[in-house]
Amino acid sequence: MKFKKVVVGGTFDYLHDGHAAILAKAFELGERVLVGICSDEMQLLLQKDSAGIQLLEFRMHTLKELLREKGWLARAEIVKISDAFGPSLEDAELEAIVTSPETKARAEELNKLRSSRGLKPLKIVEIPFVLAEDGKPISSIRVRYGEIDAHGKLLKQSRF
Repeated sequence: MKFKKVVVGGTFDYLHDGHAAILAKAFELGERVLVGICSDEMQLLLQKDSAGIQLLEFRMHTLKELLREKGWLARAEIVKISDAFGPSLEDAELEAIVTSPETKARAEELNKLRSSRGLKPLKIVEIPFVLAEDGKPISSIRVRYGEIDAHGKLLKQSRF
């Protein structure tokens, strides 16, 4: 392990292999991992298709189950976040953040804000998207709409 404390955050809606990959990298790199999970209220503020996002209680349960299965739960600190950065703007113990290509820009923004507050910027570790059978990224929206399962297996033909 390279870092004492790593952060990762997301909606963790329709938990899929992409979520598992980002969490695996975070727990590979960090002794402890701060996992931020978006509140139900934050879903209304997201600039993406939020119709049908599972309730926080359910998302939290499935996240904890995955962490338990992988043996990571004891090293995790799960916090509900109501904004894009959660406690990562104030936590001086954080050393790194794990992102996807979709969330890297937000991590760069976080580092600017941390620096302006006198905190050390985080090492940004970007992992590639996990791809479905059709070569497109696995996403919660695709799982929700029944295009693919949580492992990227195609369930129906795309309309495009």
